[in-house]
Amino acid sequence: MPALKSGMVGVDQKKEGRRDMQKEPGFADVVAASVRLKGHAHRTPVLTSRYLNGVSGAELFFKAENFQRVGAFKFRGALNAILALPEAVRCRGVVAYSSGNHAQGVACAAQQAGIPAVIVMPEDAPAMKLAATRGYGAEVVLYDRYTQDRQAIGGALAAERGATLLPPFDHPDIIAGQGTAALELFEETGPLDALFVPVGGGGLASGCALVAQAASKGCAVIGVEPAAGDDARQSLVAGHIVQIEVPKTLADGAQTTAISPLTFGIMRRLLREIVTVDDATLVATMRTLAERMKIVVEPTGCLGVAAALAAASEWKGKRIGVIISGGNVDMARFSRLMQEGA
Repeated sequence: MPALKSGMVGVDQKKEGRRDMQKEPGFADVVAASVRLKGHAHRTPVLTSRYLNGVSGAELFFKAENFQRVGAFKFRGALNAILALPEAVRCRGVVAYSSGNHAQGVACAAQQAGIPAVIVMPEDAPAMKLAATRGYGAEVVLYDRYTQDRQAIGGALAAERGATLLPPFDHPDIIAGQGTAALELFEETGPLDALFVPVGGGGLASGCALVAQAASKGCAVIGVEPAAGDDARQSLVAGHIVQIEVPKTLADGAQTTAISPLTFGIMRRLLREIVTVDDATLVATMRTLAERMKIVVEPTGCLGVAAALAAASEWKGKRIGVIISGGNVDMARFSRLMQEGA
């Protein structure tokens, strides 16, 4: 594996090398991120299924980020953000807050960079994600997602330790890193008519939309949320950010209560719409992917697939891209869901 390199690639920095958190990244930032990540992040496969093509009537291309390091796309943004920090800042370590996949991404990226990481995680996070985060050498601080503010806890820890806070989506380098998944997809498939992307805080959807705008003119980018947690959909409809209570959904990677001004601005401008999928449909999609494509996908990772199949009548004969965002699900839970449903 190539040696890790720090520093920005054609991107302005503020004092101590910190990016302007409100400055939207662009396609050039995604390309710069792909240079940083080369040799470190996996170039995940683009899968196809004759069965699902037949069911949908469309030509479907699945970007399988369940095969990414740490089992999810989150490693891309985490490592890009860490490598973008100057050495003097980076060596002081990082703090993150996450329900699981961003936690693992930051922990693994920090381990690769040889720096300390503290991760704030909910007490009810999947055991597999807690164990994996600790396994990458990170210190885990637990909190109650229904009564405590993870952002406040993370901010206090970062200030106390002089570390850099890496939010899960509200950061230009995180967004740019996540967009490299779509960059690789379009490099392999060429132009697409539509791209379905899971939405939690909007970092993945924002990064992918930046790429689609530049790489495939006319491609409709469609975000997908769990039905119980549709804050992003409500926000785009209302024209302002809507905050909701912590949603109760199997899609634990999309249990956000609000998107950020940064992701809201990008998604409002570049997404055609945001649609929702209920938990029962996510479980059915997990089963279909396991039976027909022989892959394990977590509920959040199934959002795009489920929505693309549900919208099949609109896209017959078209070329459709789908981001499978992750595969981190406890095997006991996976087995139970496959046997019992939602």
